[in-house]
Amino acid sequence: MSEVSQDVHPGKVLKRSCEESDDHVAKKVKTDDFTEDERKYPKKKVVLLIAYSGKGYYGMQRNPGTSQFRTIEDDLVTALVKSGCIPQEHCDDMRKMSFQRCARTDKGVSAAGQVVSLKVRLIDDIIEKINEHLPSQIRVLGLKRVTQGFNSKNNCDARTYSYTLPTVAFAPKDFDTKEAAGFRLSPETLDNVNRLFALYKGTHNFHNFTSQKASSDPSARRYITLMSCGQPFIHRENEFAEIIVRGQSFMMHQIRKMIGLVIAVIKGYATDSVIERSWEKEKVDVPKAPGLGLVLEKVHFDRYNKRFGGDGLHEGLEWDKEEKAIKDFKEAHIYPTITETECQEGSMISWMATLPVHDFEATASGSQENKDQKQVNDEPQNDSD
Repeated sequence: MSEVSQDVHPGKVLKRSCEESDDHVAKKVKTDDFTEDERKYPKKKVVLLIAYSGKGYYGMQRNPGTSQFRTIEDDLVTALVKSGCIPQEHCDDMRKMSFQRCARTDKGVSAAGQVVSLKVRLIDDIIEKINEHLPSQIRVLGLKRVTQGFNSKNNCDARTYSYTLPTVAFAPKDFDTKEAAGFRLSPETLDNVNRLFALYKGTHNFHNFTSQKASSDPSARRYITLMSCGQPFIHRENEFAEIIVRGQSFMMHQIRKMIGLVIAVIKGYATDSVIERSWEKEKVDVPKAPGLGLVLEKVHFDRYNKRFGGDGLHEGLEWDKEEKAIKDFKEAHIYPTITETECQEGSMISWMATLPVHDFEATASGSQENKDQKQVNDEPQNDSD
């Protein structure tokens, strides 16, 4: 007795059987190819050293559902998929590749030494292939294997930032900004600037230097190990200086407000005492310097390096071999963006004109708090490092 149903034509059954057989073969080939690909390029936990110019981007961190706000991670993840480092489904859920960044840089902020950790397929010429799909203002400069449980944010001991600004920011408040190009910072004023920056060293309650942090919030306490301003330099007749600050971690806008408050003191809008008063429970109106000059210079993994750097299996997370590439990228993409944009647009001078509206002797006004809150609501900002 035939196994074929009496009301179905045998030819159709044969044709269907062939199609099913072909489908089975196709699926088997596809599965075999995937297995071979996985075997050739196994997923491994790595860190990527990344440099980028933040101009035109709404910060580092990806914000799903807000495609109008382009971020560095949007372009990075797209490049990872196109290069074959990660499958498409990981693009939609970054947790599948255990993605983590060291620092959530804000809108317009650049980086010379950002580090992200993730699982990727170690394809041949991986750095070159990722960079092929990135714009010139974002570059992967290095890659290293790390332990399976490594997390770039949690394993990071400290972050070092720089902030480049025109020295006219430290001119007296009655200085005519039309003569900004001719201003030169005196050694005495530079010493005073560094005296004030040194006050930030140590552990303090920085609730006044970010948004939506109560003085009782333990996360507002941050540890600063270094903050100083270097010797001035000239660019297109304008004088600039670079401020270096290192700490365990920083909250949203914290560095810009630390700098903004010192500028206000140097210019004569506030007295020295406002800095120490800002660490108390009272709400203090702290001005926020422009974001243009801020750069994430380096992230530090001292504890990880001590534990795993010499175990014979893993590399220490130092980037000595990449130093030239880092320097070249900064000179080509970061420094010109900061200095040229400042000379053309005058963001610091425009911001300086807003300092008189701040009340440094009283608590923060309701209008200023509302202004800060509106900015937080309007832009997808980053909570903290």
